[in-house]
Amino acid sequence: MIENTNEFDQERQSLLLFIWLKRKVILIITAIAFVASIVVSLLLTPIFKSTAIVFPAATSTVSFSEQRNAKASSMDFGEEEQAEQLVQILQSSRIRNRIVQQFDLMNHYEIDSDDVNKYYKLGKEWEKHITFQRTRYGSIQIDVLDRDRELAAQIANKIVDLIDTVKNEMVRERTLPAFEINQRKMDMLQIEKKDILAKMDSLSEIGVVSIEGRANLFSAYNQSKNEEDRRFFKRQIDVNLLYGATYDGLEMMRDEKLVKLSKFEEAYEQAESDANTNFNHKFVVEPAVVADRKDKPKRAIIVIISTLGAFIFAIFALLVKERISELRKAA
Repeated sequence: MIENTNEFDQERQSLLLFIWLKRKVILIITAIAFVASIVVSLLLTPIFKSTAIVFPAATSTVSFSEQRNAKASSMDFGEEEQAEQLVQILQSSRIRNRIVQQFDLMNHYEIDSDDVNKYYKLGKEWEKHITFQRTRYGSIQIDVLDRDRELAAQIANKIVDLIDTVKNEMVRERTLPAFEINQRKMDMLQIEKKDILAKMDSLSEIGVVSIEGRANLFSAYNQSKNEEDRRFFKRQIDVNLLYGATYDGLEMMRDEKLVKLSKFEEAYEQAESDANTNFNHKFVVEPAVVADRKDKPKRAIIVIISTLGAFIFAIFALLVKERISELRKAA
């Protein structure tokens, strides 16, 4: 153990002695790297970052059911599932394509429209400049990096606006066919109800009445005081005996249709609301603002890392050169 410690101390002293002997070369290389890193960092284009933060909404519909909590449907913040869904929508081509088109990002990122790999390059630039991530609080952070500070803020805020637009389109693609089915069903029920009522009206015009009315007809016939009234009530009784059963069947069908329509109205109103209403699917916690200072490059970090790297590289290169010289002499 003592021998290993002594050997380590000797190697360390040898290294320090080597660095001291080669200090001029090492300092020259380090100085050149220091100056070069300063020049390069000054030539780098400043990049600005704008950030927007949104929370997903807990639900994307208005409920017509009395069993659901209407307050929760409109005021609650979304949880993990809604946040994951929102991130997927933000990463979709539906949003990316609209942003690219509106802000002409193909030209802004200097991508040739005739390049066969233009979409691949555009995707790489998009991933490099625009990111979406969940925070530990369950919100979604939208970061936009760009050399144009105002454009970065505009893109971030436009992405926030597109959340509702794109999600409403996605929801409508599913809810509109459902509403059309409900619309056809509602129209069919209304037509059937009108047809039944029309038949009942035609029977009523010739004197057909309900069961209760028929009982009154017999009573009125028995209480008639002259022959004319008796003939009138007799005709009415004959008509009701002929068409009374039909009228009763229509009356029963009418009541069934009214009950079915009453029950169907809630589903119809829900489908109509889902298909035709533009919902707000997020809470904007913090809109993006124009950055007042650059996000990168971090010039101090570039200079420090470059200088330190050059210092270490110079020592390593000189050690390799020294070792090669010793091997040549030994050979």
